[in-house]
Amino acid sequence: MARDNGCMEPIPSPLEQALHVARALVMADLAAREVAQADVVSLVEDAVVHRRWWVEQWPAGAEYVTGLIAQDVQDALLERYGRWPLCPVCTDVEPHALEVEPELGPDPHWVCSKAAVIVAPVGSLR
Repeated sequence: MARDNGCMEPIPSPLEQALHVARALVMADLAAREVAQADVVSLVEDAVVHRRWWVEQWPAGAEYVTGLIAQDVQDALLERYGRWPLCPVCTDVEPHALEVEPELGPDPHWVCSKAAVIVAPVGSLR
């Protein structure tokens, strides 16, 4: 991408690209569920910083970083605010959070373990 001064910006490394994609997908889910306030965005940034170090140590894990960041944000929200994201499938039982599956794998999805259904890929919550 060119800057206004005509200089070219360096292309981000594949690791940085994976982190940017993961951040965007988790932010999309937070926005879809209307919880993307500034303090929650800070939790996402903290998770990205932590996972940047992790993926620098294990570059082959770049394809797993989206699910890991989603889990990190979910854990941080649980500690501060409660369960997130709540399951939209099981409306007649006590509210419970969706889970990220696979726990360590590519193409993570939000799933309801109680109903054993895939709700949405990470980044595609409604």
